[in-house]
Amino acid sequence: MSAQREWFEKDYYAVLGVAADATAKEITKAYRKLARESHPDQHPGDDAAEDRFKDISTAYDVLGDESKRKEYDEVRRLGPMAGGAPGGGPGGFSFNVGDMQGGDIGDLLGQMFNRGAQQPGRGGAGPRRGADLSAHLTLAFDDAATGLTTTLHLTSDAQCSTCSGSGSKPGTTPSRCGVCGGRGVTDDNQGMFSFSSPCRNCQGTGSVITDPCPTCHGGGVERRPREVKVRIPAGVKDGQTIRLSGRGAPGRNGGPAGDLLVEITVQAHERFGRSGDNLTVHVPVTFSEAALGAEIDVPTLDGSTVKLRIKPGTQSGSRHRVKGKGIATQSKRSGTSTGDLIVTIDVVVPTHVTDAERTAIEQLAEATTVNPRSSLP
Repeated sequence: MSAQREWFEKDYYAVLGVAADATAKEITKAYRKLARESHPDQHPGDDAAEDRFKDISTAYDVLGDESKRKEYDEVRRLGPMAGGAPGGGPGGFSFNVGDMQGGDIGDLLGQMFNRGAQQPGRGGAGPRRGADLSAHLTLAFDDAATGLTTTLHLTSDAQCSTCSGSGSKPGTTPSRCGVCGGRGVTDDNQGMFSFSSPCRNCQGTGSVITDPCPTCHGGGVERRPREVKVRIPAGVKDGQTIRLSGRGAPGRNGGPAGDLLVEITVQAHERFGRSGDNLTVHVPVTFSEAALGAEIDVPTLDGSTVKLRIKPGTQSGSRHRVKGKGIATQSKRSGTSTGDLIVTIDVVVPTHVTDAERTAIEQLAEATTVNPRSSLP
């Protein structure tokens, strides 16, 4: 099936569950969600899930590329005339000169029917980018804050380790296709017009594998476990997705590999929280420290402590900022930036008191002249 015909018959927007006017960001978001849900690793042995994943990847390969998406939309707009629907003229195309304005004929033939002879050696099925793959990584809070290098263990399509992706048995090479003469396309001359379509014998590659690789059976790809080394940048957030260029499924016909999308889950910390690039921590103090003021030790994420001076009359729940003790992040636009440590003071009321403490507290109560509830009705 030619690319135009396949595009006409398949609604890639419906495959990804997005509207035809969806933005590039909406298309990418929908693809990532569906790729995670339908990934074969999540449904071992389920052929339907694998087919669904392939359809999703194919749809994103077209809609995720701005130029391909424009061409796809044009094919869909033109209908069967561009798609090669059944019932058309020879070669699967339907074309009515009377329906076209004179100025459109040249553009239509040039873009959709590859008018004229093909250049020698240029096949009808060009390089195809490999599909993007999804993976999940769970990080400790500390590792997410400081960054680390780790290894992901995946089971996915990869370049065949026996034939290095050629599809041929080691020591052999593909033969030139005898039907198209190595061009990858066949022509159907219709009077003044010449219609070209991918060669069915070689699937548009221009060559035929006569001695297939015993491992991949000529496909150039095998499904196997592999390890991918990943550098996680400092400051990565929970739910963030990191794109590793060229670490996805291998391309076809010399095309580039897809990307690996790593979704990050950050485990909660027993002491610290996070708000943007700021760290948050609760520090307990005694009543006397809050009432009289004190210099207290505040823990930091690296295990050290910093001094924080709290003023007399500090209230429970009050927040205090320690500059530059948050999470350091890097961006191409702003370079390195570091958040702050936000300290929340918790005044601790003792549940058990000694006799001396009780006496002191009773004396404080007798000396207290302010009623904190005087403003209540």
